[in-house]
Amino acid sequence: MNPPRELGLSVVRGGVPAPGRPAAPDSSDAAAERLARRRLTTEERRQQIVDAAAELFDKAGYSSTSMEDIAAVVGVAKPTLYHYFPGKDAVLLEIHEEFIELLTRQHAERVAAELGPEQLLLEVMADILELMRTHRGHVRVFFEHHRELPPAARAASRIKRDAYHQAVVEIFREGTEKGVFKPVDPELAAKAMFGMCNWAYQWYMDDMHLRPRDIAYRFWSFLVHGVGATG
Repeated sequence: MNPPRELGLSVVRGGVPAPGRPAAPDSSDAAAERLARRRLTTEERRQQIVDAAAELFDKAGYSSTSMEDIAAVVGVAKPTLYHYFPGKDAVLLEIHEEFIELLTRQHAERVAAELGPEQLLLEVMADILELMRTHRGHVRVFFEHHRELPPAARAASRIKRDAYHQAVVEIFREGTEKGVFKPVDPELAAKAMFGMCNWAYQWYMDDMHLRPRDIAYRFWSFLVHGVGATG
């Protein structure tokens, strides 16, 4: 089986880009300068807080980061921060929600486009791996700080996680039924895929010679074709 075609999809905050159209390059400094020139809307300020918190949680850890730390990075007074989020756990929940909703939204669009199971599998793997570059802080928070969520929020988040997991199980089930994949246990195959991709943030560095999507292609090949020599 040849690798699926490149769709040209890039992860862009706030939505899914049109296929074949890469996101315009932009530096975080330039974006920050533009935002500073005008008054932020409530949604823009919330997003700024979430992004700053995710970066702080990634570097210093959730328990070691205070609301005062977040306020200092954002450049607002601590009381102002509570106008947007009632507490640090609410910010943590927002990071989790943004992460999983981005993944599920992109997958739903591709399912609606009726992509085949082999292409869907590659795109799921690329989505997870590309988040290491576009949402680095979110990745660590999602995988390492789920237990810090309040019980009710943790349960709601678990439902969304499980739904996404089940969507990947369905990819393997459909691929087996269509003869694209050899007969496998779909649940176990999904766990193998997540095991490959979810841990990559521990070793991936931005200066590596491979793009996250390049890694996705190689992981996809390992999973679909194996690593054994033929002949």
